[in-house]
Amino acid sequence: MKHRAENNRTLQLTPAERERFSRQLIRCRSSLGLEEVTNRTLVGDIVEVVKMLPDSFADMIFIDPPYNLTKNYNGTRFNSRSEEEYMYFLRSWFPQVCRLLKPGGSLYLCGDWHNTAMLQQIMSEHLTILNRITWQREKGRGAKKNWKNAMEDIWFGVVDPKKYYFDAAAVKQKRRVLAPYKDKEGKPKDWTTTETGKFRLTCPSNFWDDITVPYWSMRENTDHPTQKPEKLLAKLILASCPPEGLVFDPFLGSGTTSVTAKKLGRRYCGVEIDEEYACWAEKRLEMADLDPSIQGYSNGVFWERNTLTTQKRDRKRESALLLNDCQLQP
Repeated sequence: MKHRAENNRTLQLTPAERERFSRQLIRCRSSLGLEEVTNRTLVGDIVEVVKMLPDSFADMIFIDPPYNLTKNYNGTRFNSRSEEEYMYFLRSWFPQVCRLLKPGGSLYLCGDWHNTAMLQQIMSEHLTILNRITWQREKGRGAKKNWKNAMEDIWFGVVDPKKYYFDAAAVKQKRRVLAPYKDKEGKPKDWTTTETGKFRLTCPSNFWDDITVPYWSMRENTDHPTQKPEKLLAKLILASCPPEGLVFDPFLGSGTTSVTAKKLGRRYCGVEIDEEYACWAEKRLEMADLDPSIQGYSNGVFWERNTLTTQKRDRKRESALLLNDCQLQP
């Protein structure tokens, strides 16, 4: 086990936990029914596992595959390759994964500028593309001879563009009001005043600048090199998976999709090729029973980056000042 700083909350496993969580994993050797895969973590290569999964069982599928970059995943190395080779990789599993989607289901496919054109191509061959979300991935110090890579894409596709689930009201964002306009009667126009400032609820757009990438002081953080934030998954799940629906992730990694689905009252299923990562997912799922909170999401709305933390800090400061005043009273 790595030695961590005192305030480092990055997930760790004891040998006993690793053994216990390993026993909870499903190792696919034959076809599986819906009950067998619901709320479970499967270990194996998605190219093989997908053949054993039931048809049309997922309300939403989230896919975060290896991008066309050289990356080390706990000892398993994925090497960058030509566009032709990468398309071959995508076609080895993507069509079969689409088979798992319900007729009214939605699929989200992640990438960055290295592979996003190929993702658009593979998705358009099997689904109807409705949008491309771009989110700000503010992490790293940048490059000396190129622009800093701080954006990623998520392609949004559906089976039937005339019949799919989408709940825009569930993913509204609370933003600070910079221009507090009023109506003719002098009342706030589409905004409210709180203890910490003026805010308005806005409809979700396809550009997200409110996502914080997990880091060492966050409880959701793991050592996975490409971990997605729970807040990002929460937006997609609330928008595209009905309550008690099922979310499927064929490249589960450290478990963010399953964990977030569980916290939001959805069912889940994930496939991960690396058993260590799969055990991390199992521990995070167990931790979700004790702490179902999602950073940046509170009271049914998503907050701009740092504003929710600021509000909580201001409330604590006000409470401390009030307590101090009371103590000073004769």
